[in-house]
Amino acid sequence: MAIEKRLLSGDEAAALGAYEAGASMGFGYPGTPSTEILEAFATFKGVYAEWSINEKVALEAATGASLGGARTLVTMKHVGLNVALDAFVTLAYTGINAGLVLAVADDPGMHSSQNEQDNRYIGKFSYAPVIEPSSPAEARDFIKSAYELSERFDLPVLFRITTRVAHSRGSVAFDPSIPPAGGIKQMDVPWDKYVMMPLNAKKRRIVLVDKFNKLKDFAETTGLNSVEMADTDIGIITSGVAYEYVREVFPGKSILKLGLLNPLPAEKIREFAAGVQKLYIVEELEPYIEEFVRAMGIACTGKEIVPLIDELSPDILRDAFFGKKEDKKKPGVIAPGRPPQLCADCGHRGVFKVLSELKVTVAGDIGCYTLGALPPFSAMHTCIDMGGSINHAYGMVKAGADPSKVAAVIGDSTFMHSGITGIANAVFNNGNMLTIILDNRTTAMTGRQTHPAAGKTLQGAAGHNIDILELLKALGVAHTAVADPFEYREFKPLVEKFLKLEGVRVIIAQRPCALLK
Repeated sequence: MAIEKRLLSGDEAAALGAYEAGASMGFGYPGTPSTEILEAFATFKGVYAEWSINEKVALEAATGASLGGARTLVTMKHVGLNVALDAFVTLAYTGINAGLVLAVADDPGMHSSQNEQDNRYIGKFSYAPVIEPSSPAEARDFIKSAYELSERFDLPVLFRITTRVAHSRGSVAFDPSIPPAGGIKQMDVPWDKYVMMPLNAKKRRIVLVDKFNKLKDFAETTGLNSVEMADTDIGIITSGVAYEYVREVFPGKSILKLGLLNPLPAEKIREFAAGVQKLYIVEELEPYIEEFVRAMGIACTGKEIVPLIDELSPDILRDAFFGKKEDKKKPGVIAPGRPPQLCADCGHRGVFKVLSELKVTVAGDIGCYTLGALPPFSAMHTCIDMGGSINHAYGMVKAGADPSKVAAVIGDSTFMHSGITGIANAVFNNGNMLTIILDNRTTAMTGRQTHPAAGKTLQGAAGHNIDILELLKALGVAHTAVADPFEYREFKPLVEKFLKLEGVRVIIAQRPCALLK
């Protein structure tokens, strides 16, 4: 054995573990803090990996790969699972063939997200196992266990990783001489297992509940859950990165560390609680574990003192449990704030300059162009969900807003992800609004990944580039134009003209991202 140690991020370690577990197929959509998982996985020899058009497509393609016999990895951020939820919930009913793991990254603190969604609950109502690591080393080890669990119980597994674990680095030991496990299984697609018409779905629901009951027994004995008994004056139940903080803040105290979050080990929890004088629950975001413990009739303290909002840290835990101490080392000079800005040569600047000058109500979308909402442009008024901008502008006008004073903006990658249907709906229902597609030839916000209308595939192969202009014409858009938003003298009159036209009209504001090589 030739053990190597490498300093890896949690994302990189998860990719390594998936590869070692024999995953040979990877599908995903870029979204911080999950992006680097698939990027790292794509570098391994003999694997196939792609950026799919959106998360739903990624999971559906992964399902096909699993049915075809290949262990498969799917990656997305927490809100991406909402896009794939239809497929995910029913996949728990059908089960899988080869192991299928969804590496989904939650973002406590909303470092790059529009909400703090806690996806442990999605695992719970889907009857799917949820596994969460607390460090990069565990990310590698636990995702390997996730594949074993997936095939043992014939279920997709939700591998929850959070921002702090995904982006922190730690020492990860492994033996590169050991070949990946697994291998291709025989394709197996019995119709009564995978055709979810009511006749079959009713039966699969019974099977799903039976599997989950067996999972409950597994939860009591698995090494994913561990007890560290020490001083018994207090005991702490925790999971994920919060475990690392608890060890730092409460040295020498008893800890029940949970790595399998669904199902939770009821008897192990009851036994641990009986062995300590006072029980605390320390977890990030929602009181997921706490609600379960309280429902068992066990007294505990959790969100009364542990914050419900934002990510945790050792300092936050100290303040919560021991009271905030006055900081006597106040800096003599406080540096001014530096809010994020669009890059100096970003083409989006030209678009927002014009929309600001024309005093247009702008329905915005998810991407680096969301920064157009900030000064000096202050030219975006909504940004709620991926692909929503076109539908928001459409709805505003339907409700009576002046169509000459409303516009939607959406990036080229976001348009491919979930904007096409908005345009199709508006055309079909006689919409009357302007959409500006901010085409910078990349998925810029998450690190300049490719997409179906720009460049090569994730692994560098030549891919067919969808022509957005021709697609718009095929959808029946009444008025289209392509323009460089930096050509101000031509671009502003074009926007003014399109605002006054009737029907669905789209301007493609085309200028490559300033950071592209």
